Amino acid sequence: QVQLQESGPGLVKPSQTLSLTCTVSGGSITTNSYYWTWIRQPPGKGLEWMGDIAYSGSTYYSPSLKSRTSISRDTSKNQFTLQLSSVPPEEPAVYFCASLSAGCFAVWGQGPLVSVSS
Repeated sequence: QVQLQESGPGLVKPSQTLSLTCTVSGGSITTNSYYWTWIRQPPGKGLEWMGDIAYSGSTYYSPSLKSRTSISRDTSKNQFTLQLSSVPPEEPAVYFCASLSAGCFAVWGQGPLVSVSS
């Protein structure tokens, strides 16, 4: 059974880079046809897809965040990482990693809240 676990700081300073890592257990991030996704949810708002890294290593980003977002992976650790640069103070959110297969976000991490404050 695949499980995902996010890790990273719960607080970042304005204009700094947010970095979160998702560790996958029970399955490989190189499994054919799987995509590994970052999704965020600001308090009181809906879910926002940020981007994916595919089983092949190809990456896909939301057009509205593309200039500030980078998703990478470490296959030896079975992890994928989100970096979001220049975080403004009005951008706190819960960040989820999730697996995407056959059009379904089947497995989600627990979603840590990342606050932005100096």
